[in-house]
Amino acid sequence: MAKVMLEVKDLTTKYITRFHEDVYAVDHVSLKVEEGKSLGIAGESGCGKSTLALSLMGYYFPPLHYMGGDIIIDGRNISGLDPDDVRKSILGKEIAYIPQAAMNALNPTRKVIHFIEDVIQAHNPNATRREIYELARDRFEILGLSAEVLQKYPVELSGGMKQRTVIAIAVILGPKVLIADEPSSALDVTSQKMVIKMLRDLMEKGMIKAMIFITHELPLLYNVTDDIMVMYAGQIVEKARAKDAVFDPLHPYAKGLMGSIIVPEQGLRSVKLTAIPGVPPNLKKPPSGCRFAERCKYARLQCKMDSVRLYDAPGDRTFRCIVPESELREIYKNG
Repeated sequence: MAKVMLEVKDLTTKYITRFHEDVYAVDHVSLKVEEGKSLGIAGESGCGKSTLALSLMGYYFPPLHYMGGDIIIDGRNISGLDPDDVRKSILGKEIAYIPQAAMNALNPTRKVIHFIEDVIQAHNPNATRREIYELARDRFEILGLSAEVLQKYPVELSGGMKQRTVIAIAVILGPKVLIADEPSSALDVTSQKMVIKMLRDLMEKGMIKAMIFITHELPLLYNVTDDIMVMYAGQIVEKARAKDAVFDPLHPYAKGLMGSIIVPEQGLRSVKLTAIPGVPPNLKKPPSGCRFAERCKYARLQCKMDSVRLYDAPGDRTFRCIVPESELREIYKNG
C-alpha cells in the first residue's frame, strides 16, 4: 500500500470581512495524496481553490482564519502549530507553494541566487554562500535550467523562464509536497509545456514526493495529475480518477464545467459547448441545501432544502448529489 504524503481531514477555514462577516471559503474539505501521486483541483474562479492551497500550508494571516480539521504531512499533524514553528520547520521543507502570478513574485532588483540564499538561510543560518551556490547550481541543472540563471535579475528572464525559476526556488529544499496554484496560467503553449514537463521531472527524480496542481482547466489536469477533485462554493462536489473526471464527469457541476470548455482531446472535440446558468452563491449566506441547486437543471425540491453529503460511486469516485449515480447517468444519456 502506497504511503500517504498528505492527508486532510474535515478542514474548514474562513475569511472575516471588515464588517465582521464570516465567509467559509473552505468548508469541511478532506483529501489524500499518496507518495508518487498528483491531485488536481479544478473549479471556477471564487470556488475556494486558492484559499484551500493557502490553508494547506498551515500558515494563517487575517483575514484568513483556521476553524478546524487536520493537515497531516507524512504522518505529522501541522494543524494549530505556532506560525513561527510552521515557517521555520514546515514551509519549504515539508510543503512548498507556488502562488498564482508567480512570475511577479520576484523582486526585480535582486538576482535569482539571492532569493535562494534567503530560503536556505531561513532554515540553515550556517550555510555558506559557496554551499548555497553549489546546491542551487546542481538543482537547477537537474531541472534543465542553466546555472547562468542564478546570476541574472528577473527582468532578464522571459515569462516561461521566470515561472520555471520560481518553481526551482520553491523546491530547492526538497519538500515532500508541492502545491502549484495555476502555474501555467498567462503562459504561451510552449512555455506551458515546459512548465508541465518540469513538474513531472520533479516527481520522477524524487525532488518532491507528491503534488497538488490547481487550475480552472479540467482538460489540463488530465495530462498532469492522477486524480481530480472538483470544488464548488467551498466544498468538494466530485473526486475521481483524472480520465473519469474529464471524459465521464458525474456531478452536474462537473458535467457543466467540462461542457463549457473547448477541449481538443479526441472523443470530446465534437461535444457542443454549454454554459452554466446563474452565478455561485454568496458564501456569507450559503444556501441550506445543495449549493449548486439554483444553477442545476436537474435540481429537485429536496436539493434546496437538505444539506448534501459526499456519496461513494463505483470506480473509486465520490460525488455530492442526492440523485443516485445510476439515475444521473440515465438523465445524461437521455439529454
